[in-house]
Amino acid sequence: MSAPPSAPPPPVPRYGTGALADLPPSVLSTLRVPDGANVLGLPPADRVCVLLIDGLGWEQLRAHPREAPFLNSLGGRAIDAGLPATTVTSIGSLGTGLTPGTHGLLGLQVAIPGTGRLLNLLGWNDAAGVDPREFQPQPTVFERAAANGVAVRYVGAWRLRDTPLTRAASRGAVHLRADAMGELVGRARSALREGDRSYVTVYHSNLDSTGHRCGVDSAEWRFELGFVDRLAEQITEVLPPGALLCVTADHGMVDPGERLDADRTPALQEGVALLGGDARCRYVYAEPGAAGDVLATWRAAVGDRAWVVPRDEAVADGWFGPVADGMAERIGDVVVVPHGGLAIVASEREPWLEDMIGMHGSMISAERLVPLLTASGPT
Repeated sequence: MSAPPSAPPPPVPRYGTGALADLPPSVLSTLRVPDGANVLGLPPADRVCVLLIDGLGWEQLRAHPREAPFLNSLGGRAIDAGLPATTVTSIGSLGTGLTPGTHGLLGLQVAIPGTGRLLNLLGWNDAAGVDPREFQPQPTVFERAAANGVAVRYVGAWRLRDTPLTRAASRGAVHLRADAMGELVGRARSALREGDRSYVTVYHSNLDSTGHRCGVDSAEWRFELGFVDRLAEQITEVLPPGALLCVTADHGMVDPGERLDADRTPALQEGVALLGGDARCRYVYAEPGAAGDVLATWRAAVGDRAWVVPRDEAVADGWFGPVADGMAERIGDVVVVPHGGLAIVASEREPWLEDMIGMHGSMISAERLVPLLTASGPT
């Protein structure tokens, strides 16, 4: 590694043995869908519900047994979200069963190769004309399951039913509207009883949004965790006989105490064409011929508060898992991943970060590790 000697070694996600991308093929295997690989050792089942709690990190869950007694009572372990540890990337991994470097949904903001523009993969509003099905061309696990006769349903907020991100990562599932906790439970209950085999994803986002606004050290976040705990308990109570519930998340979260503003630091703008990624995992795209100078400048600016490496090194060391043809260009020439309490913001270009307390994206365990908890219906 060419990171500063004082920086801890980066904990590369365990793709292929214990990562979020390993959950979908394990589910397919347990549902007897051909070519599914049960890497995570899930028990056989004809009906599987994946409860995806946005922002529920393993370390945060284990630190709050009083607020989440039910979730903490379930058997399970920590798995790796991947890099970046962020919603877009994890939704891609859960939708395809592939590593970030293969499905290409590599962070909140990535370059559109050959255009000199960034694409915001949550809003998809910065790049009209980019087809989500072409940007993420891999078959989804939902398409594979549906083609094999499995009833595939996605239970979540109605506003998410046909977004570009949904078309990129979750196509093949029938979306069922659920804008409240009771609807999530009720629609999950019905969906799990459809067909001879069923694959149901239930998505809940409020814990993440509460953490962003209030921080993961806040009373508000702890109260929200209590609601999430009850949601998981209620879904478990309505599981049909023999059904399997898998509770997981897309990332953890931290409350960074230090901010470095790239928009107010002239040195961090020299030779930089685009600044992508997010505050806890930055992609710095250099002007032609400037990558070496940009790398040196950013290393000097952040010191030992972040891993700062050239793209080729991050790819070679497996930060993104296997990288498919054409996907490396979406990653910045320089990858900057804070491992302490640093957030790299851009006050003019990214004003949404100004009021954000909780953040995520890095490879540190508080952000990278998410739970994989299981429960079964009555026998």
